[in-house]
Amino acid sequence: MLPSPVRSLKSLSTTVRSPKVLRTEVLAGLVVALALIPEAISFSIIAGVDPRIGLFASFTMAVTISVVGGRPAMISAATGAVALVIAPLNREHGFGYLVAAVILGGLFQIVLGALGIARLMRFVPRSVMVGFVNALAILIFMAQVPEMHDVPWAVYPLIAGGLALMVFFPKLTRVVPAPLVSIAILTAITVGAAIAVPTVGDKGALPSSLPVPGLPDVPFTLDTLTTIAPYALAMALVGLMESLMTAKLVDEITDTRSSKTRESVGQGIANVVTGFFGGMGGCAMIGQTMINVRVSGARTRLSTFLAGAFLMVLCIVFGPVVSDIPMAALVAVMVMVSVGTFDWHSIAPGTLRRMPLGETGVMVITVACVVATHNLAIGVVVGTVTAMVVFARRVARVAQVTSVTDPEGGSVLYAVTGELFFASSNELVTRFDYAGDPDRVVIDLSATHIWDASSVAALDAITAKYAQRGKTVEIIGLNQDSAHLHGTLSGELAAGQ
Repeated sequence: MLPSPVRSLKSLSTTVRSPKVLRTEVLAGLVVALALIPEAISFSIIAGVDPRIGLFASFTMAVTISVVGGRPAMISAATGAVALVIAPLNREHGFGYLVAAVILGGLFQIVLGALGIARLMRFVPRSVMVGFVNALAILIFMAQVPEMHDVPWAVYPLIAGGLALMVFFPKLTRVVPAPLVSIAILTAITVGAAIAVPTVGDKGALPSSLPVPGLPDVPFTLDTLTTIAPYALAMALVGLMESLMTAKLVDEITDTRSSKTRESVGQGIANVVTGFFGGMGGCAMIGQTMINVRVSGARTRLSTFLAGAFLMVLCIVFGPVVSDIPMAALVAVMVMVSVGTFDWHSIAPGTLRRMPLGETGVMVITVACVVATHNLAIGVVVGTVTAMVVFARRVARVAQVTSVTDPEGGSVLYAVTGELFFASSNELVTRFDYAGDPDRVVIDLSATHIWDASSVAALDAITAKYAQRGKTVEIIGLNQDSAHLHGTLSGELAAGQ
């Protein structure tokens, strides 16, 4: 089998041979590149670095991940979540330490990816995923609000016009992405009519040359390592969480599967490369990914590669033209992305009536945490833990014990149904009549499963309580896994009896 990067390059060449796919991927990459510019500049400001640092990071992240990443068509670039994590390090120790942390964070991601951290994604329930998507849509919209506050009145009709173009233009043709048409028309109007509105150029200076590789300007000592390691680990975890959640979302949208392990390792490689080129690091960008996949219809790595390549071309070659793009045009694009990303079905009255209250609660908690902290990773962790608690409470109530006494009074049969684990087995001991039962007690576990040591300890405690009264207990019906666990631990958990 070909190595992953080689297969990626072969898939790019296959795309080039398909004119229709090529057109879609090229135009999608161009739209994403235009949307990346103000975002990268804004995230640079959050991190406290020169705007060019964010643009360089977006360029190197997108180009690198297009080859080494696991999810085709997903966009990785400088992000707000990573900027928030590393901003204190830059503020307290300087830019060199920030770059060193990005490189170390990338190495952490490579190691975590190789260890299989991506497999943890299977523990993220659907309700958390829906909350993640809805919170994302809200954050995308909230990020546009400052661009609509305290601005010239002309901004508002421009935004409305941009939204109208993106709604109605696809009814005429889908050959050219509606966001690209909207950006071009609004730019032509503002430049031609000399309308004074905020533009991309107002966000910061665009780079005039490509980034140059080099080592971070820090002392290579143990003190430096201990200083940057906590920030690097936090960046690695936040970046992986957002990237894997985004990959899972794109998998669902495109009805395809991707390698989450390769994506994890790829994110690490991209961050290492970005660090050596003096970038601020990053991860998957959900908003730009939605533009690429859902709005523009891209499906291959070519669009990701071109998004990064076009970003530098637009900045270096067409900097003056790009600087004239009104922010209103990009705000309209992102508002449309926000509306399209939100799962409106999840809050429909009919859905809410049918959905279990616990599931809805998990979704709401996930949304609330993400919106309150502006950190998607925190929301996902809190939502997942909440879902586990809800699940544990629900399953704990499922375990039932019923008894049937032998007509002759010589024995009693207890049938246990449901799952036995720490939450349900704690109450199991109270379900037996130790004083009133006959001398022989049979416990049938054929309709249950023993999951942990707590359940074995509970069964040992039941046996001990009967033994104190001179009665015998026989446990029957254990499946293979339960029998193995019970046989291994029974009698060895005296502290739990």
